Amino acid sequence: MKNYGETRAVNGVDLTVAEGEVFALLGPNGAGKSTIVEILEGHRTATAGTVRVLGMNPETGGRDYRERIGIVLQETAIENELTVLESLDIYGALYPRRRPSRELIEIVGLEEKAAARIKTLSGGQRRRLELALGIVGDPELIFLDEPTTGFDPSARRQAWTVIENLRSLGKTILLTTHYMDEAQALSDRVAVIRRGEIVAEGTPETIGGRDDAATVISFTLPVGSPPPGIGETSHAAGAYVMTTSETTRALHRLTSWAVDQGVELGSLKVERPSLEDIYLELAGDDAGG
Repeated sequence: MKNYGETRAVNGVDLTVAEGEVFALLGPNGAGKSTIVEILEGHRTATAGTVRVLGMNPETGGRDYRERIGIVLQETAIENELTVLESLDIYGALYPRRRPSRELIEIVGLEEKAAARIKTLSGGQRRRLELALGIVGDPELIFLDEPTTGFDPSARRQAWTVIENLRSLGKTILLTTHYMDEAQALSDRVAVIRRGEIVAEGTPETIGGRDDAATVISFTLPVGSPPPGIGETSHAAGAYVMTTSETTRALHRLTSWAVDQGVELGSLKVERPSLEDIYLELAGDDAGG
């Protein structure tokens, strides 16, 4: 629990992250994500409750705790005149246990920029350097705060590869993001926070009953074709939609009908609610905030 005066920012959050797991915190602005992460990092004090990270209280863990975690903020102040290699050497010198600078450069895919000054890096390259700096002390747990905000699609995918590389090293990662495709691609489990409370938790495939949700089958038929008459509804001229909880049976009936009639099912799609659909339902009116 965390209060700011009369305002309760976090209310009774019960959260467990397993070793080696990528865990994503999802929620609209003001939901309490940042407060939770800052408490876990040791930067804020909980008003009530018990907090244990790596078996320690982040508030009192001191240097022993800080040396076991890595933090990658949305923006990091780095001396622009340093080269990529120099910055890692300087930051790394602060840690008793550290990964070699050249190895870090390889992990984040900046081999060709090792001797480049930071001021010459693109936004995506700089973000990859920030990820390298976040793990220079070989942390067991890494906090990633909106790691790809403002990236173009190519840079985002490159950052995802870096995060996957961190996972392969056995790191535990706590990720905050507003991108549902990012949470889907990277996370083992996700939690949705609304107004300081966790409203749902699970894998990206099962959270909010996503795996049990009805399937929507949509398709088009050539002009003049009769409708199948097997439970579809007309969405527009020649376009049809079926909603079913028996996906295999419904598809079998539909495709058998199409083969018997000698017609092609155009634009055939079989979809369940996406993680974004579930998130918007769970976040409610706050999702636009």
